[in-house]
Amino acid sequence: MSKKCVVLLVAVYSLLAITSAHAHHGTAAYDSSKTVTVTGPVSAYAFVNPHVMISINVKNSSGKVEQWEGEMTSPNHLQRTGWTKNTIKIGDQVTLSGAPSKSGSTTMVIHKVLKDGQEIQLTTE
Repeated sequence: MSKKCVVLLVAVYSLLAITSAHAHHGTAAYDSSKTVTVTGPVSAYAFVNPHVMISINVKNSSGKVEQWEGEMTSPNHLQRTGWTKNTIKIGDQVTLSGAPSKSGSTTMVIHKVLKDGQEIQLTTE
């Protein structure tokens, strides 16, 4: 195989790998034209790769408790804004706002987190 062919194959493979990685981190499952906001105590917090996850117990309009789960960016991105594995604790009262799932499930991609009435920064902007 010629050197030119090897270089071309490596370039094509690299492009495919980058495209696949980008697709994995897309938000196609969420309706970015809508925002949902829910409040409740934290039932789970996972400061792990590939996405930090927060679950909270929310009372719906009929008084029944539903578990909402939200995902954020990776821990290393959040660490740049001061987040740690101790930023959120089980039982903390939080408000999550974000784009809801298109499927109607109680999941969202989180755009804003309030804890004790104070916004916790999600980006370095």
